[in-house]
This record gives sequence, structure tokens and C-alpha cells, in this order.
Amino acid sequence: MDRPEPHLPKKRLGQHFLKDPNTARIVARGVTGEDVVLEVGPGRGALTVILAEGAKLVHALELDPDVLPTLQAALKPHGNVLIYEGDALAFDYGRLDPHPNKLVANLPYNVASTLVLKLLEEVHFLMELRFMVQLEVAKRMAATRTTKDYGAYTVLIQLLARVRMEHKVSPRVFEPHPRVWSAIVGMERREFPKNYERVKELVLAAFRSRRKRLVNNLPEALRGEALDALHAIGQGPDARAEELRPEDFVALSRLLPGAG
Repeated sequence: MDRPEPHLPKKRLGQHFLKDPNTARIVARGVTGEDVVLEVGPGRGALTVILAEGAKLVHALELDPDVLPTLQAALKPHGNVLIYEGDALAFDYGRLDPHPNKLVANLPYNVASTLVLKLLEEVHFLMELRFMVQLEVAKRMAATRTTKDYGAYTVLIQLLARVRMEHKVSPRVFEPHPRVWSAIVGMERREFPKNYERVKELVLAAFRSRRKRLVNNLPEALRGEALDALHAIGQGPDARAEELRPEDFVALSRLLPGAG
């Protein structure tokens, strides 16, 4: 039977299909026969085939129904891939049986940053994440304090996972070529912070205006307590949010019971 004609990538879905098997192998590095893997955005299956060869089982979630015939044809020799059609931001990951312990994916550009935080916050059985995203997004995830890429998003990601930016990826390995470089990011889940929602509200408030002192970004009723709390964690009254480590925000939240 003839293979279906590959459909054209859809810009509105952020589709940049991986076509280089060597890059796919780098993304899939570390997958073993004990792993149940979640892949979001399998597209034409270049990475999915590599995952199927190494993993116990692959759950592949694809939004675009037009790409499914090409994906199914690529996976015909592999019986250990379950394909789901759905929106990764609205999908019920709890229905996956057995639960995946790893995410390995070339994530769609238009949802990648939102999706990674959602998975870390809500899908607690994913213990490791390894994926490709735009280089600028990877830099935000792995940023260190006092740098321009360090912000509220960085803090939340690093509270939930250990983050490594592992490998820069050329636009030439995708179809179509994106206008930017990408990067492979590795994450290992941390223990979920206590009172995370309260810490998150504090982080979002603290970074509301980067040019202001952290204290001035908080509600007025908290500012007096915040000065004492900053002193208690070794920070001065003029500290800005970008000067604090992720764990400092956890400490501040404990010292400011009214925060959030």
C-alpha cells in the first residue's frame, strides 16, 4: 500500500516537523525499555519512531488530524505506540494508562512554554521531561538570577524542576526551517513545593514591574512585613525580584503569611 502524501505544515499550529534522525536520537537519549513516554506533537513521526524503538510504550498526542495518516504509516512496524488526537493544553493526562514517567517531544512552538509549566504543575507522574523548544524559551527556563532572561516564568519552572539546556539545534533539521535556533532542554522533577499556589502568586506579583523594588510590587499592606522578610533572607530593602533565587521566594512566602 502506498504511503500517504505528507501534508504541509500549518503555521497557525506552530508546526516545524523534525526531519533529521540524528537530532531525534539526541532528543530521545536516555529512554530505556522501562520507560513509558509521552510525546506531544509527534507530527510525521521522526521522533516517535526512535522512541518506539527504545521505550516500553509511547503515548503520542497530536492536535492536527491531517497529519495522522502520515504518522500512522510511519509507525506501522511498531505496536507499542498509542495515538491520541487532542489539544495538549486541554487534554486529560490522567486517562493515559499506564501513566507515562517521561515527556520526550519536539514541542509545538506556539504552546511550548505554557505547556511545560502546566505539565510540571499538574501532571505529577511525569518525573523527567526532555524536549525541544525555541532557543529563547530554553534560555528563559534555564536562566540564572540577575540576567535579562530571568523572570517569574524562570522561577516557577525552577521551583518545580532541575533544568539543563543541553544542546543547540539548527533550523536546518526542521521542515519548514524556523527563523530561530532551537534547544534541547532536560528537566528532572523536584519535590512539589508546599503552598505552591501562594508562592506562585507572590512570584507573579514580585515581577510585575522589573524596574521597581520588589517591595513596591507587593500590596501596600504587606510592604512593612516584606522589608523585614527580605532582611531575614539576606536581602536589602532595595532588592528587585530578579536578584532572588527561586528558593528565596518560598522563604518569603513563609515569612509573609498574608501573601497571595
